[in-house]
Amino acid sequence: MNRLEILAREIVACERCPRLREYCEHVAETKRRAYRDWTYWGRPVPGFGDPRAKLLVIGLAPAAHGGNRTGRVFTGDRSGDFLYRALFETGFASQPESVSRDDGMKLTGAYISAAVRCAPPDNKPKPDEFHNCRPYLEREIDLLKDVNVVVALGRIAFDTYLAILRDRGVIRSRAAFAFGHGMEHRMEGSPVLIASYHPSQQNTSTGKLTAAMLRKIFGRARRYVR
Repeated sequence: MNRLEILAREIVACERCPRLREYCEHVAETKRRAYRDWTYWGRPVPGFGDPRAKLLVIGLAPAAHGGNRTGRVFTGDRSGDFLYRALFETGFASQPESVSRDDGMKLTGAYISAAVRCAPPDNKPKPDEFHNCRPYLEREIDLLKDVNVVVALGRIAFDTYLAILRDRGVIRSRAAFAFGHGMEHRMEGSPVLIASYHPSQQNTSTGKLTAAMLRKIFGRARRYVR
């Protein structure tokens, strides 16, 4: 196994956050009626993608009936439908839909991660849960040595990434980095950071984030990785 695969196994076995583990297991047992024939994953969800990725995508956390059900980040929910379609249309994904771990999906030049690896109640992790999970993202950043552009999906992913850079001495403060859809930030010696609204159902159903808007973000990322 390579080091990313070893890290993925550590993430899946993680028990650092009792509240999140209890919630994920409860959801996996009770299920949603539409998925009653599924065997839910019910465990922490590792990152997914190309070990030689030049693009790193960071989200918030798995969805209770998405990644927590399928075992793959951004898979099996509407957020994932939006994300993978945009990745497919910009040449990063082998197919436009990601429905299960066994659907043949492959990412080329891209890797998807998250600030938190367990589905949180009400989609709101607590500060200590972010703290417990952050080392996994940091290790992925260190192992993905070819990354030259990071797309942060949502303000929380954006702030999490910047906090890592701050604590490593790359930047002095997060205050100088404004979040807004399509905003870019350049830091010497670090990948270009592109901010995007999160493809949550709340954002996509209201038109705050459209498919064209998200596709444009990854189109820009594609130009950087070239």
